[in-house]
Amino acid sequence: MTASDQDILLTGEDFDLLYQISKSIHSIHDLAKMLQNILLKIKEVFAVEGASIALHDAGNKEFYFIRTVEEQCGIEQKRMDQMRFPDDYGVAGWVLRENRSVIIPDVSCDERFSDKLDIQHDIVTRSMICVPLKTRKGSIGVLYALNKLEGEFTPKAARLLEILSGTIAIAIENAKLYGEIKQYATSLEKENVRLKSEVQNRFNLQGIIGSSAPMQRVFELLNKVIETPTSVLIQGETGTGKELLAKVIHYNSAMKDKPFIAENCGALSENLLESELFGHVKGAFTGAIADKKGLFEMADGGTVFLDEIVDMPHSMQTKLLRVLQEGQVRPVGGSHFREVNFRLITSSNRELLKEVEAGNFRDDLYYRVQVFPIKLPPLRQRKEDIPLLAAHFLEKYAEKLNQPVARLTPWTLDLLVQFDWPGNVRELENEIERALTLAGGDREIQASYLSEKITGTVGKMDTNQMDGMSLRDAIERMELQMVTRALRDAIGNRSKAARMLGLTRQGLINKIARYKIEI
Repeated sequence: MTASDQDILLTGEDFDLLYQISKSIHSIHDLAKMLQNILLKIKEVFAVEGASIALHDAGNKEFYFIRTVEEQCGIEQKRMDQMRFPDDYGVAGWVLRENRSVIIPDVSCDERFSDKLDIQHDIVTRSMICVPLKTRKGSIGVLYALNKLEGEFTPKAARLLEILSGTIAIAIENAKLYGEIKQYATSLEKENVRLKSEVQNRFNLQGIIGSSAPMQRVFELLNKVIETPTSVLIQGETGTGKELLAKVIHYNSAMKDKPFIAENCGALSENLLESELFGHVKGAFTGAIADKKGLFEMADGGTVFLDEIVDMPHSMQTKLLRVLQEGQVRPVGGSHFREVNFRLITSSNRELLKEVEAGNFRDDLYYRVQVFPIKLPPLRQRKEDIPLLAAHFLEKYAEKLNQPVARLTPWTLDLLVQFDWPGNVRELENEIERALTLAGGDREIQASYLSEKITGTVGKMDTNQMDGMSLRDAIERMELQMVTRALRDAIGNRSKAARMLGLTRQGLINKIARYKIEI
């Protein structure tokens, strides 16, 4: 072994020193504090007057100093982000190119040194060690140790710094990543708060639109049940807004900050539904590669909404009844029960009591879920709400389609009110979206933008719709419908429509003007 080799031979004390420094570095996640700690340790352990780190900005082909440590009435830390220099400049540029360390005993005799980069305000750099900071991704910068207080820099000191530089480089990279993750997590938390607030505003009581007598009764029931943990059964035809009502109940209750979890009981097979609701353990069935919590567990103090519970298989009804009675679930394939705590809201598009009488639904489960029943009326029974709903959907889809908010012409609105809407509010919403799309930038929704199923109702008014009308009003309504129907069948040809009605062309024109019929 040569004398040179002996100079860099590391002892147990050296490795213990490296371990202690590495441990202190990795215990800090804050980048600024970590850098302060690193440079103070280097200054102390290597007995130097100062230390600096310059990071490499590969995109801009620059180095920038990020922190210095200097002795001036104690220890002062100073940000040096503003000091940048080309990455082919000075000692740092040489270390980056050569990808190796350098010891400079006397910087005044070394052409690589530039006093323009002598950033230690109260220190005149006389000697240095400069080592690259390397990770698996490449070099991220350089580390300087400046001015040995006693004696000279040795190859052993350079070797120790090289070993330490790998740990420092990884620590810097991890701290920067931790900072980015922390910042991202903070932004996610803020976004989550914003979205929660948005959801709660969206599903407040104003989220349900209606001023009709049937809807006023629904509102009265809502006000009584919202602040309680009582189980609610919402019954109504498809498209009446049962899930919307369930969300209104949840987001206006004390549980509004807890989860709202919905599942359609008719959308999954019995086995999949059981796994979704109760969860499963690893290996319970083919594809169960890990334990999975069920929706009842995930709700945890919130609300579980079981949509169309009438479609739940009989065997699942039995298991659900046990959950409601015991407050416990057993995952598929599991041997232990788990405690669950949730509010149950269910819905059905069929009369649940009739399903019990027909033997399709357990009577004991029925009495568990229908503690507080709410029946949503179909749209045909609350036609006075159609103008309000239509206006709401026009505004909603104008924003979605980036169009000006349009208005319905009186005749278009009349057609919407006449229609019976078998698909209820959902069907009305789809119709408005379609009409607004066809209208493009038009500020008025003409009857021609409505689908055939709507305009085809003209002329089909029955005697029930005439109840309460005077004879004159009924005749005018029928006349309006007949003229409109004839014009539609004649594809706007007035002469042909007049012949169909047994009128002169001028007589038809007079009636079009009187009733303000659009063609």
